[in-house]
Amino acid sequence: MEYETNVRENFILLRYAAAGSTLIAGILHLSLVANAIDRNFNTGILFLIGGLAQVFWVLPTIRGWNKVWYYVGIGGTLTLILIWAITRFPGNPINGRGGSIGETAIATEIFQVAFIVLSIIILWKDPKVGK
Repeated sequence: MEYETNVRENFILLRYAAAGSTLIAGILHLSLVANAIDRNFNTGILFLIGGLAQVFWVLPTIRGWNKVWYYVGIGGTLTLILIWAITRFPGNPINGRGGSIGETAIATEIFQVAFIVLSIIILWKDPKVGK
């Protein structure tokens, strides 16, 4: 019984860590909206929608909703990482110029990668989510 309690607590901690990482990434995206929307409306909207989605994703992550929520969260986060990576190169197909790599961008990417890794572990091991 004690072992089952410890295992359940470990999965709760994993879900909270994953939720925390996507929450921080979402807040970082939202913090960029005001500056980005003045310079490039589409980029500002991307930060707004991506940030709001990541903040929302705290709920299904903490609650341990079924695995579809985790797969969609991983897919959406991978999409944001891919867009960021592509737009770092000059002549890219998204905006045609290479963007800079700042501290906020690095922090955001680290938290997004953490969310993906933790979500994969949860999908692989957590019996509540495996449904």
